[in-house]
Amino acid sequence: MEYGLSLGSNIEDRQANIQSAIDMIGDIEGLLIVDKSALYETAPVDVLQEYEHLSFLNTVVIVESDLLPAKLHTELQGIENRLGRVRGKDQNAPRPIDIDLIYADGVTLNTATLILPHPRWAERRFVVQPLAEVRAGLVIDKALGPVNNVLLSLPEEPEVIMFKGDKGLKLLKKDVESDL
Repeated sequence: MEYGLSLGSNIEDRQANIQSAIDMIGDIEGLLIVDKSALYETAPVDVLQEYEHLSFLNTVVIVESDLLPAKLHTELQGIENRLGRVRGKDQNAPRPIDIDLIYADGVTLNTATLILPHPRWAERRFVVQPLAEVRAGLVIDKALGPVNNVLLSLPEEPEVIMFKGDKGLKLLKKDVESDL
């Protein structure tokens, strides 16, 4: 089953946080990372005024796995926890890593802990733009059409721009080690 994951970080070394998350995702048994978008820098959305200066780095990672969506979601939350994500009343508080499950190969799910496809994916340029880079023709919601059409329908603001400091995230941990 193909899954789309949206990763974001807005504190500490944002690029290192995302790379660590990708490495840990790649270590999940029964999962294969098959694609990744570039890194994009974005203004935070729906945050308290005191956090507006903390811009995000975002990317989309495409994986294939036989894991059920709920199991993968649990694994991803474990990665967030290991990388220092603290959940509190303010769900949009700054965080070292945020990993959202965007879609799961046409699966529709609505439980207390997981909704698929992600209920706000098509409203968020910071998700849609990187997703369009790697899956432009993907149709997540028939009413909306392909991802590239969703991107064209979104406002330009808040701006999502290619991150100039992108050192080229590696897809797999072994790729990082072979570059040393």
